[in-house]
Amino acid sequence: MDTPVAGRALVVVVDDRKAHGDEVDSIGPLVTELLGEAAFLVDASVVVSNDEVEIRNALNTAVIGGVDLVISVGGTGVSPRDVTPDATADVLDRELPGISEALRVSGLAIGALDAALSRGLAGLSGSTLVVNLAGSRAAVRDGMATLIPLATHVIDELSGWAD
Repeated sequence: MDTPVAGRALVVVVDDRKAHGDEVDSIGPLVTELLGEAAFLVDASVVVSNDEVEIRNALNTAVIGGVDLVISVGGTGVSPRDVTPDATADVLDRELPGISEALRVSGLAIGALDAALSRGLAGLSGSTLVVNLAGSRAAVRDGMATLIPLATHVIDELSGWAD
Protein backbone atom coordinates (compact mmCIF):
# COMPACT_ATOMS: atom_id res chain seq x y z
CA MET A 1 0.00 0.00 0.00
CA ASP A 2 1.41 3.41 -0.96
CA THR A 3 1.92 6.07 1.67
CA PRO A 4 -0.07 9.22 0.89
CA VAL A 5 2.08 12.19 -0.07
CA ALA A 6 2.09 15.00 2.50
CA GLY A 7 2.94 17.58 -0.18
CA ARG A 8 5.64 18.88 -2.49
CA ALA A 9 8.63 20.68 -1.01
CA LEU A 10 11.74 22.55 -2.01
CA VAL A 11 14.86 23.13 0.12
CA VAL A 12 16.95 26.31 -0.14
CA VAL A 13 20.35 26.16 1.56
CA VAL A 14 21.81 29.61 2.24
CA ASP A 15 25.59 29.48 2.54
CA ASP A 16 28.27 32.07 1.79
CA ARG A 17 30.79 29.35 1.02
CA LYS A 18 28.94 28.87 -2.30
CA ALA A 19 30.12 32.32 -3.30
CA HIS A 20 33.69 31.10 -2.98
CA GLY A 21 33.07 27.95 -5.06
CA ASP A 22 33.34 25.58 -2.08
CA GLU A 23 31.32 22.38 -1.87
CA VAL A 24 28.77 23.22 0.82
CA ASP A 25 25.52 21.35 0.56
CA SER A 26 25.73 18.79 3.35
CA ILE A 27 22.61 20.09 5.11
CA GLY A 28 20.36 19.95 2.02
CA PRO A 29 20.47 16.13 1.83
CA LEU A 30 19.62 15.93 5.55
CA VAL A 31 16.54 18.15 5.12
CA THR A 32 15.55 16.21 1.99
CA GLU A 33 15.87 12.90 3.87
CA LEU A 34 13.78 14.15 6.80
CA LEU A 35 11.11 15.49 4.42
CA GLY A 36 11.06 12.15 2.60
CA GLU A 37 10.57 10.30 5.89
CA ALA A 38 7.55 12.56 6.49
CA ALA A 39 6.10 11.60 3.06
CA PHE A 40 6.98 14.86 1.27
CA LEU A 41 8.12 14.79 -2.34
CA VAL A 42 11.15 17.06 -2.61
CA ASP A 43 11.36 18.80 -5.99
CA ALA A 44 14.93 20.01 -5.41
CA SER A 45 17.52 21.24 -2.99
CA VAL A 46 19.29 24.40 -4.15
CA VAL A 47 22.24 26.28 -2.66
CA VAL A 48 22.38 30.08 -2.82
CA SER A 49 24.75 32.68 -1.41
CA ASN A 50 23.75 34.73 1.60
CA ASP A 51 22.44 37.47 -0.67
CA GLU A 52 18.93 38.94 -0.36
CA VAL A 53 18.26 38.89 -4.10
CA GLU A 54 19.44 35.28 -4.54
CA ILE A 55 17.42 34.10 -1.56
CA ARG A 56 14.30 35.99 -2.61
CA ASN A 57 14.60 34.64 -6.18
CA ALA A 58 14.92 31.05 -4.93
CA LEU A 59 11.90 31.43 -2.65
CA ASN A 60 9.81 33.09 -5.35
CA THR A 61 10.75 30.38 -7.87
CA ALA A 62 9.54 27.72 -5.43
CA VAL A 63 6.27 29.56 -4.79
CA ILE A 64 5.66 30.08 -8.51
CA GLY A 65 6.47 26.39 -9.03
CA GLY A 66 3.54 25.52 -6.78
CA VAL A 67 5.27 23.62 -3.99
CA ASP A 68 3.40 23.29 -0.70
CA LEU A 69 6.43 23.89 1.52
CA VAL A 70 9.71 25.77 1.11
CA ILE A 71 12.33 25.34 3.81
CA SER A 72 15.34 27.61 3.80
CA VAL A 73 18.30 26.67 5.96
CA GLY A 74 20.90 29.16 7.17
CA GLY A 75 21.40 32.90 7.20
CA THR A 76 18.96 33.48 10.08
CA GLY A 77 21.36 34.68 12.76
CA VAL A 78 22.53 38.02 14.06
CA SER A 79 25.56 38.73 11.87
CA PRO A 80 25.29 41.46 9.23
CA ARG A 81 25.52 38.78 6.48
CA ASP A 82 22.50 36.86 7.83
CA VAL A 83 19.76 38.19 5.53
CA THR A 84 17.45 35.20 5.01
CA PRO A 85 14.63 36.62 7.18
CA ASP A 86 14.88 39.97 5.40
CA ALA A 87 14.53 38.31 1.99
CA THR A 88 11.75 36.07 3.26
CA ALA A 89 9.73 39.00 4.61
CA ASP A 90 9.52 40.36 1.06
CA VAL A 91 8.03 37.06 -0.17
CA LEU A 92 5.43 36.44 2.55
CA ASP A 93 1.80 37.49 2.27
CA ARG A 94 1.06 36.51 5.89
CA GLU A 95 3.38 35.58 8.75
CA LEU A 96 2.71 32.59 11.00
CA PRO A 97 4.70 33.64 14.08
CA GLY A 98 3.64 30.60 16.11
CA ILE A 99 5.75 28.35 13.89
CA SER A 100 8.84 30.55 14.23
CA GLU A 101 8.34 30.77 17.98
CA ALA A 102 7.96 26.98 18.27
CA LEU A 103 11.21 26.49 16.34
CA ARG A 104 13.09 28.89 18.62
CA VAL A 105 11.69 27.35 21.82
CA SER A 106 12.45 23.78 20.77
CA GLY A 107 15.95 24.83 19.65
CA LEU A 108 16.64 26.43 22.99
CA ALA A 109 15.40 23.32 24.80
CA ILE A 110 18.07 21.18 23.09
CA GLY A 111 20.81 23.79 23.42
CA ALA A 112 20.94 24.73 19.72
CA LEU A 113 21.79 28.38 20.34
CA ASP A 114 21.64 29.27 16.63
CA ALA A 115 18.02 28.05 16.58
CA ALA A 116 17.15 29.89 19.79
CA LEU A 117 18.69 33.13 18.50
CA SER A 118 17.32 32.76 14.98
CA ARG A 119 15.48 35.66 13.38
CA GLY A 120 13.85 33.11 11.06
CA LEU A 121 10.33 33.65 9.81
CA ALA A 122 7.48 31.38 8.82
CA GLY A 123 4.45 32.31 6.80
CA LEU A 124 2.41 31.97 3.67
CA SER A 125 3.16 33.15 0.19
CA GLY A 126 0.01 32.38 -1.72
CA SER A 127 -0.72 28.78 -0.75
CA THR A 128 2.94 27.92 -0.05
CA LEU A 129 4.28 27.63 3.48
CA VAL A 130 7.74 29.23 3.71
CA VAL A 131 9.90 28.48 6.77
CA ASN A 132 13.42 29.59 7.73
CA LEU A 133 15.55 27.21 9.81
CA ALA A 134 18.88 27.93 11.46
CA GLY A 135 21.81 26.26 9.72
CA SER A 136 23.34 23.84 12.23
CA ARG A 137 22.64 20.11 11.99
CA ALA A 138 21.17 20.15 15.53
CA ALA A 139 18.86 23.05 14.65
CA VAL A 140 17.78 21.28 11.46
CA ARG A 141 17.10 17.92 13.12
CA ASP A 142 15.15 19.48 15.98
CA GLY A 143 13.51 22.07 13.76
CA MET A 144 12.25 19.46 11.33
CA ALA A 145 10.80 17.37 14.17
CA THR A 146 8.95 20.47 15.40
CA LEU A 147 8.00 21.70 11.93
CA ILE A 148 6.66 18.58 10.20
CA PRO A 149 3.40 18.23 12.18
CA LEU A 150 2.78 21.98 11.97
CA ALA A 151 3.51 22.11 8.24
CA THR A 152 1.33 19.09 7.56
CA HIS A 153 -1.55 20.74 9.43
CA VAL A 154 -1.13 24.04 7.55
CA ILE A 155 -1.00 22.25 4.19
CA ASP A 156 -4.10 20.21 5.10
CA GLU A 157 -5.94 23.40 6.07
CA LEU A 158 -4.97 25.10 2.83
CA SER A 159 -6.14 22.03 0.91
CA GLY A 160 -9.44 21.93 2.77
CA TRP A 161 -8.66 18.63 4.52
CA ALA A 162 -8.26 19.77 8.12
CA ASP A 163 -11.11 19.84 10.61
